[in-house]
Amino acid sequence: MDMRKYRVACTLTFGDIYGQIIIWLVVLFISLAAALALMGASRPIYALATVGLILVLSLPFLLFAFVTTLLNHIEFVTVDPALETRRNSAPAIAQKPAQAAG
Repeated sequence: MDMRKYRVACTLTFGDIYGQIIIWLVVLFISLAAALALMGASRPIYALATVGLILVLSLPFLLFAFVTTLLNHIEFVTVDPALETRRNSAPAIAQKPAQAAG
């Protein structure tokens, strides 16, 4: 496979993962609320164990959701060699170097 014929494009936007982040934050706040409820009990170690357990169990699902969403938004776009050589042979526009304002 000649990789010069293809261009990799990532179309992922923040809106694609926004729902996943909101759901994970809801899970996190519910676990913290459960921890605060258990903190008043006679054994506060259960509160820390609850938060730790929920975080450890939810992070792999969050990672899986992020990675699969990212992979679903990676595209291989075919590039027409005639258009690509015409674009590369076009004269470069002269640019001025950046200057400090003031």
